[in-house]
Amino acid sequence: MRLLACARPDLVARWDVLSDTDASPKSPRRRRGGATVDDVARHAGVSPMTVSRVVNGMANVRAETRERVAAVIAALDYAPNLAARLLASAGDIRLGLLYANPSAAYLSAFLLGGLEHATAINAQLLVVPCADADDIAQAAARLARAGVDGVILPAPLCDNVDVQALVADAALPAVAVASGAPLASMAAVGIDDQAAAREMTAHLVGQGHRRIGFIAGNPDQTASARRFAGYREALAAAGIALDDTLVAPGLFSYRSGALAAETLLAQPERPSAIFASNDDMAAACVAVAHRMGLDVPRDLSVVGFDDTALAIEIWPELTTIRQPIADLARTAIDLLVALIRDRRAGRAGRADAVPEHRILPFTLIRRGSDGNFR
Repeated sequence: MRLLACARPDLVARWDVLSDTDASPKSPRRRRGGATVDDVARHAGVSPMTVSRVVNGMANVRAETRERVAAVIAALDYAPNLAARLLASAGDIRLGLLYANPSAAYLSAFLLGGLEHATAINAQLLVVPCADADDIAQAAARLARAGVDGVILPAPLCDNVDVQALVADAALPAVAVASGAPLASMAAVGIDDQAAAREMTAHLVGQGHRRIGFIAGNPDQTASARRFAGYREALAAAGIALDDTLVAPGLFSYRSGALAAETLLAQPERPSAIFASNDDMAAACVAVAHRMGLDVPRDLSVVGFDDTALAIEIWPELTTIRQPIADLARTAIDLLVALIRDRRAGRAGRADAVPEHRILPFTLIRRGSDGNFR
């Protein structure tokens, strides 16, 4: 399934669901007999006007409502009848976005930020999921058939060598999002993962914690290594020796976080704090701690990374690193549009046309899941 956001300031933005054979921008197929705006509103428990506001990327909708409506839209394959007609008359810049992220909360924030910004700048955003490695080539081929002008690659696909090779072979402008080591040939946007993890670890040290567990991210993502490096640096700065038994592997998924927490908390001398490399795994840590009869944060401090909606949906709410996920999506679109316009103006390939690598600020957000070690 692929979601296509057609964006025009003077028209209602729409999402269209097209089959693989309908990838051409000249011959979109209209869905017949599918879900209506009233169906979406009923399943999401909101008004049809709220659904319209979400689809249009309007700001006056609460984050949790926006995510619920987006989930129902995807589940029902909602596509207004006007979508195909609007597709043909939308802006002249077509952007492809490939994604394969295990964190639904991260993905939701990223997609909504991207769709809103595409609407604002009159661009089309073609969203294509990659379920597994075998799907990557097929997804890239669908983007090529759709005639996209450039590609946005959020983590983990931005670090996938097969995806990088396909983009290079297609000679498409591309932007890597949240890569710990983006290619010089691609534009990129992210945060300083290493500095962020160093600051969070130092925060825990400052609360008196000495046995600080760490749940690593997916080893296939370069940002994972940088977050571990920041953790290691902060320990060294505090004179705390790295204890390999306090480091557990993770995959950025809730399930992997639960398994890692069970391993860390089963030790004879368990850690007094756990720093998980994303909020999904941190939330799993809190759940495991509660199941074991531990109070968070009195018995165990837990902190995360990303500041997704999940961080404030559990109890206690997570202390975490705020990664500006929606801003990453918006910035990626701006960088990609600039590359496309440079290419159209004949500036691509010049010595001064080096793809930009932009770093956005992060913030340590203190909530209720961490405390002083007693």
